[in-house]
Amino acid sequence: MQAVSLAGRVAVVTGGNSGIGRSIVIALAKAGAKVVIDWIVHQGATESLENQLKALGEPTAGIDADVSQVADLQRLVDFAVARFAHLDILVNNAGVETRTSVLDTSEAQYDKVLSINLKSAFFGTQIAARQMIKHGTGGTVINVTSVHEDWPMPGNTPYCLSKGGMRMLTRTAGVELAAHNVRVVGVGPCAVATPINVTMMSDPALMGRLGASIPLGRMAHPEEIASVVVFLAGDGASYVTATTVFADGGMMHHSPGL
Repeated sequence: MQAVSLAGRVAVVTGGNSGIGRSIVIALAKAGAKVVIDWIVHQGATESLENQLKALGEPTAGIDADVSQVADLQRLVDFAVARFAHLDILVNNAGVETRTSVLDTSEAQYDKVLSINLKSAFFGTQIAARQMIKHGTGGTVINVTSVHEDWPMPGNTPYCLSKGGMRMLTRTAGVELAAHNVRVVGVGPCAVATPINVTMMSDPALMGRLGASIPLGRMAHPEEIASVVVFLAGDGASYVTATTVFADGGMMHHSPGL
């Protein structure tokens, strides 16, 4: 299969300096895209990633922007356009969780998760789509959701709620924006070997239970999620919109066979 080429395209990745986001940034750059890395903490990690990609000859720029704030999302898109002239790809990747139930979640925890996960994706999509339409060439918005946009996770209710909202954002915005040649697609991973899951990864009993629930028998590597994002951003996925592609090792369809 021919490698995906994103040469000449400009991408923004929110939460792009760690975890899945970092792998997405690297994969997009290796496919030829000019990438803007959004970050809010760990400036050193952003600078290290920028230097890594610049050493490979890939144009990259980082910007400190709080995606829970609409003004910062606008500043992020404006930065990308000022630096690279246009915007073709937005990856709404930034996300947090509280691991709290409906009975235990505080208002502050609820607001934090919904603002970073869902509000940012909604207004990021809006602002990016307006820019793509203005430029006249369309583009692609990719929402990094989760199996939990559809699959309950007791004890992590705000997170599931935010991902369920992203599911309908993807579907509805994908339909609304299709006439403007702006595609909106979701990528739904299951458990991925990233810092957000370090506690689970250090517990052999939990990892054993997790592996037993995934037909492929293991967590995903972040590079495996990034490769799906790159495909969806490319011309080979030009007829894919308003849906989520799950990269879950079969987890959502696991059955004990009883």
